[in-house]
Parts: sequence; C-alpha cells; structure tokens
Amino acid sequence: GSQALNLYTISSPLATQLPQASGTAYALKRRGEDACVVCYFGDGAASEGDFHAALNFAATLECPVIFFCRNNGWAISTPAHEQFRGDGIISRAAGYGMRGLRVDGNDMLAVYEATKVAREYAVSESRPIIVEAMTYRRSHHSSSDDSTTYREKDELVWWQQNNDPVARIRLYLESRGLWDSEQEAELKIALKKKTMQSLANAEKLPKPPIEDLFTDVYKEMPKRLREQQEDLEAHIRKYASEYDVSNFKS
Repeated sequence: GSQALNLYTISSPLATQLPQASGTAYALKRRGEDACVVCYFGDGAASEGDFHAALNFAATLECPVIFFCRNNGWAISTPAHEQFRGDGIISRAAGYGMRGLRVDGNDMLAVYEATKVAREYAVSESRPIIVEAMTYRRSHHSSSDDSTTYREKDELVWWQQNNDPVARIRLYLESRGLWDSEQEAELKIALKKKTMQSLANAEKLPKPPIEDLFTDVYKEMPKRLREQQEDLEAHIRKYASEYDVSNFKS
C-alpha cells in the first residue's frame, strides 16, 4: 500500500475490500472531498456476502465509489455459469438502484475511458457505479493451482493467440508508428534486469519481527494470542539449532 498514492494494501480474504471501500467513500463524502474510491474485485468475490452489504450501503448512503469487477470467467476452478444465472455482474446494478458500465477488459484504452466516465459520475453525482470488465484469466489462479485440470488447453491457446491485451495494445501502437519490435526487445531486457535487481535487493532486507505475527492484528492483543506468542518463543528457544532467526528484525 501507499498512503501518498492513496492505495490500500492487498489482502488475502475474499471480498473484504468491498465494504471497506463503501465506508471510505462515505468518509470522503462526509468530508466534502472532490474524490471517489475505486475498488477492484473478481467475479468470484461478487458471490460473497460482503458484496451485497457493500453495494447496498453504498447505494443507500449515496457513496462516491466505483465497484470495478474484473470478470475473467473463473472463480479459481468454478466457471461463471456455475456461480450465477444472471447476465454477469452488471445486471445486478439495477437491483441496487445503481448505474453500470460494461467494457472490453482486454482493451486498455476502452478500460481507461470507462474508468474515466465512471469517476466523473461518482464524483459529480456522489453516487456508486459498477464497472464490469469482461476479460479472461489466462494463467493459473495461483502458484498452487493447475488450471489444466478443469479447462482445456485449447481454450487457453485461443485467448493467447486471439485476444491478448498486451499484444492488442502493442499492435495498436505499431500501427500508429509509436512502437516497433526493436523497442519491444529493448524494453523486455531492461524490465528483466530491473526486476532481477529489485528481487536481489529485497532478498537482502531483514525479515519482519516474528512478533508481528501476533501484534499486527489487534490494537490490544487478546490473551489467546499472547499465549500463542509465548508458546512459539519457547519452542524456538528449545530448538534454537533448528531455527535461524538472525535475519529477522528484533
């Protein structure tokens, strides 16, 4: 996250960012700020209870927030047609009394324009809006997921060859004389070098203090967590030869 850039840190729990976005947008409204919140989530998160709570609060309190759904057709291994029977996520907007936009999520310029329009509406009208970007998840859901067990390889190949957003924008720029293969090759080399250097620098940094596992959740640590922390510390002391904690901050 970044306070300077108004970016919240990404968290693992599914859909928790949605009600947080509604609350933050309501705070912006109460302070009279000329701004809005944009909250990104997937089609799978739209099946969570937090989705309903967030949109209903945002609608009734007229909060300036953009609910941006990246509908890639899959919630891990669950296809969209097994998640809902409606027309995607955009069809739910009317039920909440909200506006909605659907856009080609693989068209970078279209997504930019849709976001721009949504922001203008949210700020000027102080109301929520849903943007649904129709796209496709080409990769696995995570490093522990093998999507070839629930979808055909031919399907992945088709999207890669026919509707790759990176390839589309590159071809568009090349058609305008703004990009070429030589620049493409140079950029890839530079980005790889920068990425590897950043990785090397990050690996040299000390790890967070072990106690952060327990102190970074509640303002006042409950008894059960104190006991767990004490148990872990005792375990590490007992088996000190098995645990190298020299690279952790103290």
